[in-house]
Amino acid sequence: MITVYVPRDSAAVSVGANEVAAAIQREAGAEPVRIVRNGSRGMLWLEPFVEVETDRGRVGYGPVSPEAVPGLVEAGLFEGAPHELCQGVVEELSWMRDQQRLCFARVGVTDPLSTTDYEANGGLAGLRRALELDPADVVTQVTESGLRGRGGAGFPAGIKWNTVRSTEGELKFVCCNADEGDSGTFADRMLMEGDPFCLIEGMTIAAHAVGASEGYLYIRSEYPDAVNTMRRAIDIAYAHGWLGENVLGSGLKFDLFVRVGAGAYICGEETSMLESLEGKRGMVRSKPPIPAITGLFGKPTVVNNVLTLASVPTILADGPQAYAGLGVERSRGTQVFQLAGNIARGGVFETAFGITLGELVNGYGGGTRSGRPVRAVQVGGPLGSYVPTSQFGLPMDYEAFAAADAMLGHGGVVVFDDTVDMAVMARFAMEFCAEESCGKCTPCRVGAVRGVEVIDKITGGEDRDGNLALLNDLCELMTDGSLCAMGGLTPNPVRSALTHFPDDFMTNSARHEEAK
Repeated sequence: MITVYVPRDSAAVSVGANEVAAAIQREAGAEPVRIVRNGSRGMLWLEPFVEVETDRGRVGYGPVSPEAVPGLVEAGLFEGAPHELCQGVVEELSWMRDQQRLCFARVGVTDPLSTTDYEANGGLAGLRRALELDPADVVTQVTESGLRGRGGAGFPAGIKWNTVRSTEGELKFVCCNADEGDSGTFADRMLMEGDPFCLIEGMTIAAHAVGASEGYLYIRSEYPDAVNTMRRAIDIAYAHGWLGENVLGSGLKFDLFVRVGAGAYICGEETSMLESLEGKRGMVRSKPPIPAITGLFGKPTVVNNVLTLASVPTILADGPQAYAGLGVERSRGTQVFQLAGNIARGGVFETAFGITLGELVNGYGGGTRSGRPVRAVQVGGPLGSYVPTSQFGLPMDYEAFAAADAMLGHGGVVVFDDTVDMAVMARFAMEFCAEESCGKCTPCRVGAVRGVEVIDKITGGEDRDGNLALLNDLCELMTDGSLCAMGGLTPNPVRSALTHFPDDFMTNSARHEEAK
């Protein structure tokens, strides 16, 4: 039987993967061909990326259009024969070979909804190991691994889990925030669509560790395929005893539910998400109390993002030392970096913390898609700083970025070439905050609106020096006075644009004079 893999990932489907799969089935004719709809390998510039199982390993072809399928089959697709679209043995490609895939170990390798595939590729090893341990020992292993929240804040997961475990309460929750709204980020979606059981396993381990009996997976409404895949995977997990009254015969009771957000960026913040889960408008809560003590419906709650929870099965399966052995300083393990924007080779690249920004953008990303020089890179979403090429030697770790007045965030890397106007980008940051603010605190709600106005005055040539001073004061007020990171981080892209690209804030006439 010939096995051909065609991704069912949203990115691949958007460029014709379903039509490619149908064309391959038609062209196969009497050939005994089995088509597996896997997740994406993350090389998005090659999608739809078709793989065929051979004696040499899986050989990849891409990007494959439906029209190219007859010629591919005639040339020997099912034997892995040479062709202009042939990329070679997938595991030997530099993009794949140089990664250290832990969260994404099975993404693109397996059928996402096959329990057989999941277990054959290491699935459930972490959960089985966790269920053999006392809950406190599970928390200890997560703590010793050095795992920090991959949602952006980088808070140690073990400390959060231990707080929930130590807090008294008959009812506790595990909540996964999959409201992935940062620009240039798509790893959460790819994992949910490509390896949903991994997330289910991570949440179940967390439930055992802290004594929770219910879990909620909060997915943004813009991810319908992820929602459908996770719901199907949860049903399958119940049918196999991986969820429910007696998980794997251990006596653990854990029920898991999917809830769909309504499109509010602010619900990426944990307390806003909890408000939404409770059926209220997504608005930030004041802290304290923290969600670990008073969370969903006032009960102790673990709130982690997708990649944090997806890291847990590997930690339990291989031991915390193996995980802690990767990375640098206080940034341990791996991060799934997402390359987007004006970039030649965009996609996901999972590797240990410590790789430089330049290696990611110019090395693996191949520079800009336009072929023009890179001018700036925004790391950490729409509220992340703009990093100039002079800082491309920065290692990708939390502390190094913080020392450079930047942030790593969720690992999104958005590239801009030398045609970008950084004053426009700074204005966009303020405009974005004004649009997405929950409105609870004045510095964020009003400050962002005033920020747009002040930037317009600066670029319009109105009292430039006075308004620059006013903009700096406004940024300081938003940083110090906002209730949450929404308003507190909005000044980051503005300040970085002012620092590294001050000429962009001059009026057109002033720029012309400067050019003379």
